[in-house]
Amino acid sequence: MVVNKAYKFRIYPTKEQLVLINKTIGCSRFVYNFFLGKQKEKDAYWYICEEMKQNGQLSSNEWKGSFLNKYATIKELPA
Repeated sequence: MVVNKAYKFRIYPTKEQLVLINKTIGCSRFVYNFFLGKQKEKDAYWYICEEMKQNGQLSSNEWKGSFLNKYATIKELPA
């Protein structure tokens, strides 16, 4: 029988390290929310076109929104 063990460690960062940790977490949260917003915007366009199609304002929904993939987001990060 395999027994899994776990270890807990507590770190006590200095004030400078604490500032750097908070900046890192804040930046990653910003990047995640930024690209999540871009994906939601793409989804919103698709739903608008689909609603217009159902109301008869459009003949077909030609909006081909694709999901953002990992490599496209990595290429956009420097910009």
